[in-house]
Amino acid sequence: MNNMIGIKQYILGAILMCSGVLKAQESMPETYCNPLDIDYTYMVYNSSKNISYRSGADPAVIEYRGEYFMFVTRSFGYWHSTDLVHWEFIKPKQWYFEGSNAPTAFNYKDSLVYFAGDPAGYGSIIYTDDPKKGEWQPVASISNNIQDSELFIDDDGKTYLYWGSSNVHPLKVKMLDKNDRFLETGDQKELFNLVEEEHGWERFGENNFHPTLKEGYMEGASMTKHNGKYYLQYAAPGTQFNVYADGAYVGETPLGPFKYMKNNPMSFKPGGFTNGAGHGITVKQTNGQYWHFSTMALASNSHWERRLAMFPTYFDEDGLMYSNTSYGDYPLFAPDHPSKPGEHTGWMLLSYQAKTTVSTSKVQVRKSTSTDGEFDIEEIEAGRDTHNNIITELLTDESPKSYWVAESNNAEQWVELEMKSPGDIYALQLNFHDHEAGIYTRTEGLKHQFTIETSEDGKNWELIVDRSNSQKDAPNAYLRLDKPVKAKYVRYRNVKVPGNNLALSEIRVFGKGYGAAPKKVKDFKVDREDDRRDASLSWKKVVGAQGYNIRWGIAPDKLYHSWLVYGKTDHFMRNLDRDTKYFFSIESFNENGISEKTQIITVE
Repeated sequence: MNNMIGIKQYILGAILMCSGVLKAQESMPETYCNPLDIDYTYMVYNSSKNISYRSGADPAVIEYRGEYFMFVTRSFGYWHSTDLVHWEFIKPKQWYFEGSNAPTAFNYKDSLVYFAGDPAGYGSIIYTDDPKKGEWQPVASISNNIQDSELFIDDDGKTYLYWGSSNVHPLKVKMLDKNDRFLETGDQKELFNLVEEEHGWERFGENNFHPTLKEGYMEGASMTKHNGKYYLQYAAPGTQFNVYADGAYVGETPLGPFKYMKNNPMSFKPGGFTNGAGHGITVKQTNGQYWHFSTMALASNSHWERRLAMFPTYFDEDGLMYSNTSYGDYPLFAPDHPSKPGEHTGWMLLSYQAKTTVSTSKVQVRKSTSTDGEFDIEEIEAGRDTHNNIITELLTDESPKSYWVAESNNAEQWVELEMKSPGDIYALQLNFHDHEAGIYTRTEGLKHQFTIETSEDGKNWELIVDRSNSQKDAPNAYLRLDKPVKAKYVRYRNVKVPGNNLALSEIRVFGKGYGAAPKKVKDFKVDREDDRRDASLSWKKVVGAQGYNIRWGIAPDKLYHSWLVYGKTDHFMRNLDRDTKYFFSIESFNENGISEKTQIITVE
């Protein structure tokens, strides 16, 4: 009997010990974080003004023979991936000397990739059967309207070119003959234009407001065929704005007629750290999941300064197309996740408003622009704490338009964060900034070299990321750890980064805090204005909340839109459709989690 008890105790102990090992070695899923972590190209335009900055915009992404290719404005090449997360740059043997502009690409039945994007707006459509090799051939004809266009070949081989980029003219379409050098056949057809007086989100300006300009820009046509219907997507109202978005019209044929989709915009991310979700493309993964790649506004050095994002995209039971951008700049499960691809991991922002000290400070700046050459610049005087350490508030404020510049770009520079509370760190995102970088085109051999250390007490430090000898160029480095690390302090140590200056706009630390999630929001109110495209929102402050996530949509079960706000208890939006009834809810969040959503409010 005693022997049996001893055996049972031994087995139980072994099970518990194994469980402890499994818990200690928590499996870390593959994740990604927007803006996408790729080696964005330094832009050649604006170089005559000595404005140096990276950008990535207007993505054309295709699946070809089970792999993926991403073409991006003025990048002097394109990227290749096998999993939609890890991208490698391909420098093609034949390409445009000025870089392609607002390109289009199409995979025709896994036999050929067709591409167009000559910045002149006309030229030959080019093609290849091996984009990884980078050898392209031109079609023996000159096509017009191939900038800001969408080449679409239907299942029957009929070919269409959609185009338009204007605050006056509508999107247009014409048919081409794929079998006869893509020559035009038939007449051009006008499709639709912006209707700002009905669609608030199409209005020009930051937060859909501009003191003088009212007409938004319509551009970035993109076609997705799903269940026999044709979803013609378009971008509005301007690439430099937080409300840059993609909408869709739906037709029964590639030539229309097209009907405005009631839940527009289908891709919209106006709030949070990085915003804008327009001029994109929707690509179907090999497993059937759709993804919308889009352009995000940065607009600090130039209003053409942008980044890229990727959001999971769906078609609901009513055939409405929508992207999930909720917590869309927090860590998200990778596309190959078995059940939650593109969804928020639950890792929260631990570093918001962390006390930040730095080694040196050349300048601290808030800088933005909506028109090239016109800047809103505020220089922040560097302060010091009680220990005479230089401090900055710009690296944990959730703004990509504010940044710190060190006095030198060398191994003597560091940044130290003291977070408000300790937590388990799962991932970090380093967002470097271009401050007088002095680079003006695609440049090989750029690399970000640094280390990351953590500490529980600010005295004993552990090295958790070592890229001191890295050859990777990562201006928006996303660093997922192999296992969670408990810490209250995080320290970045520089080795060398590209360009003349070490500049950072944000160090973001993600994980799980040890406290409680904030409580449910109370007294949430939504008042529609006399201009029914506008609405005023308010709510009571929740103790311990970092911010709030506003959700809305055209039905209680279709709250497809969201707007993340920090540190405020009211909000004014100008993005509603005039004749549409909406439904709203809100939740609070902090480093520990997300609250319960409020009861849904109906807004007539």
